[in-house]
Amino acid sequence: GYGSAVGVHDAVVVIDESIRDSPNLVAGANKVGYHLRNVNYPSDFEAHHVADIAAAAEGYRSPVSGAPMITRRAIEVGNIFKLGTKFSETLNATYLDENGKSHPVVMGSYGIGPGRNAATVAEQNHDERGLRWPISVAPYHVSLLSLGREDEVTAAAEKLYAELTAAGIEVLYDDRNDRPGVKFNDADLIGNPIRLSVSKRTLAEGQAELRLRSETESTFVPLDGVVGKVQGIVSDLFAALQPE
Repeated sequence: GYGSAVGVHDAVVVIDESIRDSPNLVAGANKVGYHLRNVNYPSDFEAHHVADIAAAAEGYRSPVSGAPMITRRAIEVGNIFKLGTKFSETLNATYLDENGKSHPVVMGSYGIGPGRNAATVAEQNHDERGLRWPISVAPYHVSLLSLGREDEVTAAAEKLYAELTAAGIEVLYDDRNDRPGVKFNDADLIGNPIRLSVSKRTLAEGQAELRLRSETESTFVPLDGVVGKVQGIVSDLFAALQPE
């Protein structure tokens, strides 16, 4: 527009701190179609209040370093509140200074919620099929699927469950009477890092099917080597999370 604070005397003028620190500005001349160049505060206009009122945006320069502001999306995983002495005065929570004088304690509140953190991890670790939990926070290390109603399939799956659990592996055992596709989809949706499945077909080869949630291809592991294989994968996944 064409309006500005230049020559204005009958209104309250409030300017942002950046105006005070910015030389040779362009401002409206308070006349339609005209602007003024090289306008400076306070030589060319006065302000009743100077405050931090402008909303910062991408590219705005720091008044200290001059570097442009960069914006990024972020997730609040915790928060801090300065409570001051509001509650300590009510509770009569005080301390003595070096002169023996009593003062109310200045309090703060610091919060990191498990639910908030879980939502943050889920937002950063998922795909079109569901969650992809990092091994450090996964509900279980392994989703074990029993595919089929045959007694030998159930027996083999339960044996694997017992062996893995005894070895310290956390296992979610899916023995529901559902189709394989339902179980595969649910395992992907839940997102445990490792999926093991036992079926009549894999048992015919003396194997179990293994697939990492982060991959699309499966491998087949001899039944007597499953525990060692899974232990190695779990160890590698934890190691991959460590800073270099």
